[in-house]
Amino acid sequence: EQGAEGPAAPPAPGARKDPLSRKADMLVRFLLERHASKEPITRAALLKIVSRKYEAHWAEILRRTSERLQLLFGLELREGDAGGRAYELVSKPGLEGDGGDKGPPKSGLVMALLGVIFMKGNRASEEEVWEFLNVLGVYAGRRHPIFGEPRKFITQDLVRQKYLEYRHVPGSKPQRYEFLWGPRARAHTSKMEVLQVLAKINDTVPSCFPQLYQEALLEEAARESSTDAATEASAGEAAGGPSGAGEPSRARVGRGRPI
Repeated sequence: EQGAEGPAAPPAPGARKDPLSRKADMLVRFLLERHASKEPITRAALLKIVSRKYEAHWAEILRRTSERLQLLFGLELREGDAGGRAYELVSKPGLEGDGGDKGPPKSGLVMALLGVIFMKGNRASEEEVWEFLNVLGVYAGRRHPIFGEPRKFITQDLVRQKYLEYRHVPGSKPQRYEFLWGPRARAHTSKMEVLQVLAKINDTVPSCFPQLYQEALLEEAARESSTDAATEASAGEAAGGPSGAGEPSRARVGRGRPI
């Protein structure tokens, strides 16, 4: 499989971001802390973090902050009063998910984790994963208001639900571990979908990451081809009937090609 180590690969989420995105990440961490402690969120406190230097970009920083909160944590940032002097975080229905049988948890954080793995050549070291999470204010051993204890959530819960694989790197001394996509992630999502999440985190579009975008397109084409083949085979069986007397009809389904 094509890796993501060449010059066209994207930066790790959170790495080499522009100043406005870095300020947005700072606000996300602050807002999550206030959300967990149930302390009031004031515009003045947020502007203090933004600093006077970037105050002119307040609207754009707040937009990026709000987008990250919804995308990664299923939280909506709302004005708490008519004058916009205070804010509140509200869980947005349908975004947090429960990791049931219908697909991956809808939290974009899980999709972003899958994206980090994809970006790192379809396997990411434990250090790389935590580097990404730390940028978002998610730390091992520090309880998170959305995910609980992050290490347990990632190395146990998502592994048990088969969205991630967490395994020892053979021959590593001292022992090191890595993450891969689990079977349910492979079944219920695609590289293009997780690339779209990565692109949003980096404030860009999927096609700006040529290597990953090409790999995602190849996977999409392979899936479509597999689906078309299965559909033709199913149609052929239906035309042939249980007696097997419809062999000529089955051939016609394939536009003249034997199937």
